[in-house]
Amino acid sequence: MKFKQTNRGIYQKWWTPYAFIFPAFLVVLFIIFIPLIFEFMIALFDIRLQNIRLLRDVGINIFSFPKIMKNQFLGFGNYAEILKDKLFYRTFLRTVIWTFTNVFFHVVIGVWLAILLNRKLPGKSVFRVLLILPWAMPQYIAAITWKGMFNYEFGAVNLILNKLGIEKINWLGDPTYTLMAAIITNIWLGVPFMMMVALGGLQSIPSDLYESADIDGASSWQKFKNITIPMLKPVMVPAIILGTVWTFNMLNIIYIMKDGLPGDDVNILITKMYRDGFDLYRYGYAAALSVIIFIILTLFSIAYLKANQNEE
Repeated sequence: MKFKQTNRGIYQKWWTPYAFIFPAFLVVLFIIFIPLIFEFMIALFDIRLQNIRLLRDVGINIFSFPKIMKNQFLGFGNYAEILKDKLFYRTFLRTVIWTFTNVFFHVVIGVWLAILLNRKLPGKSVFRVLLILPWAMPQYIAAITWKGMFNYEFGAVNLILNKLGIEKINWLGDPTYTLMAAIITNIWLGVPFMMMVALGGLQSIPSDLYESADIDGASSWQKFKNITIPMLKPVMVPAIILGTVWTFNMLNIIYIMKDGLPGDDVNILITKMYRDGFDLYRYGYAAALSVIIFIILTLFSIAYLKANQNEE
């Protein structure tokens, strides 16, 4: 590679930046864009276990679609079937409740813990390590552990309730309580992430602002409302969007908690999609549902960012 020496310094050839970007572009192309396009294409076809023999003969790839188009092409048929299904809307409402409840407590508890850790406390580093452990723990292990704790006969949660004089709750046998148990588990898992993001934001706030507020006689609530919240917004908005997307697509916790419980009364959209795709073998239908989930989350992210920009 030749460089050109001028008075302004060393200038590389015009294609040099593209050479550095190209490997990253390939990774994004093969890991994100091609699977995404493939998913959009699958959603247009009636791909299910009943016609798997045809798929086996022609192979499932982008180039095989013209061969199976005549028999399996549905266009927007899968989308129409989903939008006509009342179960979709019940599941969507449950997903919204699940997502909002989790993200709300993630933010509230995470910011509260961050404010505590931002103060001068004895053993603060030990508490910080202990509080971040749930985030470091694999979700599968955490879900299995909490499922054991919610066991009707021997679980720690019911044993504690008994000590407090409260009757045992069938956490894993009733859909409503199973969803509550999953929410509790996911809150425990998600709080450390919000706490660390908020703590980083708090440590970047200049102490001069709080000193000036003290001189002006501002109360703790006024300092929190007028200094802490506005200064935390730039770091918390991306974190809330990420937390919403992760929680909306949280498969492990719901799937493990509801294991053995029949029906769709605990499912959220992502677990319904998994069930349609890998239990009922309706791959085209599940792909269409995943596209709808993708559109919902994209619209939410855009709307949330625009709302925050308008406030600013």
